[in-house]
Amino acid sequence: MIRSSLSRLSALASAAAAVLVVLAAPALAQQGPQAQEKVLNIYSARHYQTDEALFDDFTKATGIRINRVDSDDAGVVNRLKSEGAASPADVVLLVDAARLWRAEVDGLFQPVRSKVLQERIPAQLRSKDEGQGSAWFGFSTRARLIVYDKSRVKAADVDQYEKLALPVNKGLVCTRSGSHPYNLSLFGAMLEHLGPEKAEVWLKGVVANMARPPKGGDTDQIRAVASGECGVAIANSYYFARLMRSKKPEDREVVEKVGVLFPNQADHGTHVNVAGAAVARHAKHREAAVQFLEYLSSAQAQEYFANGNNEWPAVSGTALANPALKALGSFKSETVPISVVGMNQVKVQQILDRVGFK
Repeated sequence: MIRSSLSRLSALASAAAAVLVVLAAPALAQQGPQAQEKVLNIYSARHYQTDEALFDDFTKATGIRINRVDSDDAGVVNRLKSEGAASPADVVLLVDAARLWRAEVDGLFQPVRSKVLQERIPAQLRSKDEGQGSAWFGFSTRARLIVYDKSRVKAADVDQYEKLALPVNKGLVCTRSGSHPYNLSLFGAMLEHLGPEKAEVWLKGVVANMARPPKGGDTDQIRAVASGECGVAIANSYYFARLMRSKKPEDREVVEKVGVLFPNQADHGTHVNVAGAAVARHAKHREAAVQFLEYLSSAQAQEYFANGNNEWPAVSGTALANPALKALGSFKSETVPISVVGMNQVKVQQILDRVGFK
């Protein structure tokens, strides 16, 4: 009797379980690939307010919700390495060519073949295509400018990066750390232009001409020139453009005191760096990730980069309403592939160690 009752209870439990599975099936389907495509996880080293609008507009246009993890470039890369295959990251945003190249070499990206990106992003602003697509793409650019004290330095004495090593600039040069990625990328480009031996002589001359040991960021270099501490400095263009657009009297005063120029206009052109993006190696939402990269090359996104954050757009023909970029004017940029600049960073660091560029 007891055994018979247990049998009936077991049968009822099995039937109930079957009903629950049927009822749960629609809910489980919500978690399938179609639902996953509505989410995109981004690891970002960009910390600009205008990017918020850029992300929001992507969500409005596609319905894909963005989850974002913010850190600096080193933090993003270290997190990707530590998480490995378990990483939820779909898209990675970094702000320097050397960092993008290093992450590619470390196997943190997966190649993307997109007709849209190949047509819109110039070849020198994306990683080399080895037959499967590019590992990363540059979506905005910034020039490495020379800023000088108009009251005591002649533009003709500093209109080339190479001239920073001349005796006429003894005791005048200021920079941030030589090992900072922005400088590593510039020096990587100069290594390509000059060759290893001449590049080392040049960097040794720059060190000999320093007004003080390297310190601070690019804005600090510009302010140091305005204050008279330095005679000439190197800075990324968007830092100077921010000062140009500032309403603060002290910032306006800095802009008035200094001269700014695009170096090497008579030969190989001014060094240009990139902010770029890639699809993470273990992306769970690859289709949405590629869609986001293509969105970054759209006219709308390119205008955000230019008009919101003072970066030059990577896509030609983008409408430019930014008054600071317009005032700086057009210039000749170098054509050394960004991937080559990244590859040169190891040799550059060795040279910096030898010449004592801290």
